[in-house]
Amino acid sequence: MTHVIEQPLVQGGRSAALAAACVRGGIAAGLGLGALAVLVVAAWISSPYPDSGPGGALHLAAGLWLLAHGVDLVRTDTLSGLPAPLGIVPLLLTALPVWLLHRAARDTLDPGEDDDRPRPSAGAAVAAVAGGYLLVAAVVVVYSASGPLPADLLTAGFWLPAVVVGAAGAGVWTALGRPLPRQRQAAAALRAAGLGLVTLLGGGAAAAAVSLAWHAGEAQAAYTGLAGEWSGRAAVLLLVLALLPNMAVWGAAYGLGPGFTLGTGALATPLGLAGDPAVPPFPLLAALPGEGRGTWIHWAAAAAPLAAALVLGHRVGRPARMWAARDTALTALGAAWGCGAAIAVLTAAAGGPLGAGRLSAFGPVWWQTGAATVLWGACLGVPVALGVRAWGRRSLRPKPLPTPPTGPEAHAAAGARFTSRLGRLTGLLRLGRAAASPSGQGQTPDGGPTPVGGPPPGQGLGSVPPTAPDPSTPAGAQPGALWPASPPAARPATAPDARSAPDARSASDLGLDDDPYGDSAFEPYDYLPAAWESTPPPDSR
Repeated sequence: MTHVIEQPLVQGGRSAALAAACVRGGIAAGLGLGALAVLVVAAWISSPYPDSGPGGALHLAAGLWLLAHGVDLVRTDTLSGLPAPLGIVPLLLTALPVWLLHRAARDTLDPGEDDDRPRPSAGAAVAAVAGGYLLVAAVVVVYSASGPLPADLLTAGFWLPAVVVGAAGAGVWTALGRPLPRQRQAAAALRAAGLGLVTLLGGGAAAAAVSLAWHAGEAQAAYTGLAGEWSGRAAVLLLVLALLPNMAVWGAAYGLGPGFTLGTGALATPLGLAGDPAVPPFPLLAALPGEGRGTWIHWAAAAAPLAAALVLGHRVGRPARMWAARDTALTALGAAWGCGAAIAVLTAAAGGPLGAGRLSAFGPVWWQTGAATVLWGACLGVPVALGVRAWGRRSLRPKPLPTPPTGPEAHAAAGARFTSRLGRLTGLLRLGRAAASPSGQGQTPDGGPTPVGGPPPGQGLGSVPPTAPDPSTPAGAQPGALWPASPPAARPATAPDARSAPDARSASDLGLDDDPYGDSAFEPYDYLPAAWESTPPPDSR
């Protein structure tokens, strides 16, 4: 009974979560459209020639919002009367709607402070948020059809859903913690592709900025010639800022080699500018290279793809120490393909038609730029990855063991070391016997001196010969032991020390301070060893 009651509640909770996600997508679309509408209406109000009226300003805002999603627009009010397409997307303008959509999808799966509310699955969240966003976009497409900038239905049916689903998927991926594929090679390829793409675009932006600074006078003349009033100049400045990311993509395409087209029949590459370019007056277009062959300054733009390929290969080869060479090469090649696909998409958005006739092709060609990126990554990134892998494997190789010396010299050296150690041992035994004897000289059990060759028969090397008790030995001490069992009482300062008696022999008297065998490494002992046995051995007689 409990299961029957709870099931509708759970289903209802999930339905409410999906509805909330759909509403989030619609709100994100409305916020982006409203922000652009505010800017356009403010420019229309400040303009000294507001001919189109508020309706024209709102249609322009709707057209710009669709253009930010990659939808081509069609200009109907041309001088020739023929419709002219407009397909260059201001990439900075795309950042606002994409960010709003990304945040809406992320907040759908992010519980926040309310952990108990039901949440949809990842796929359902993407579908719900994208669905709500596309509903608003469909209304905008229908509204723009009655204005001066209607949307092209073919591109609206392809690019608009692709951008919306991609941004919503990125938001869900962020909410899930940005997980990567479990396979290490795939994760490394994605990271390397992203790092290579950032390096390539950064190098393209640097090349374009240097060229724009070089032609600063021409850019300023084009800027002042477009509008004389401050409101018009402010609008042109906003358009320049919106097209700055496009300039970075153009610079990257120029450094890769394919370059970009400046109208039908005109191509700009590092080798030079070929054909007759059709360039309208605009500040950013003043940075284009001049006519003629390219010089070393133009060839320096190739440093951007070179650096991107090196960074890509290094990023793949650094974690590939334990991989096979084939896996490393395939991972670097996959990273090159990923970077090429990303730059191809950006190139398709950064370029496009500006009108009919010669301006129908303006900007880099997406498939040529993508193929050149893959070629740079395959020719330079793969060898760099293999080289970094080989360098990293140097620390994993086992070091060879030293080869022992052989030959007569090695045998002679070993014999000398053995003789030296035997001499030290003999001296140590002589010193121990001398210290164990009360008179400083070892004695046999029958009272005779100890033979030089060793102890008498029946007595081991470690035994101490029995000696007569010493009257000076304190009570409780073992006969023949070097040290007493308990600390002796303090002696008078005038009492002679038994060890400093005239008949006691030191190591120098026994000839042990110098090596009798000629060993330079011989070091005499500066202390007496302890007794080997605490009790004397039984009398063999």
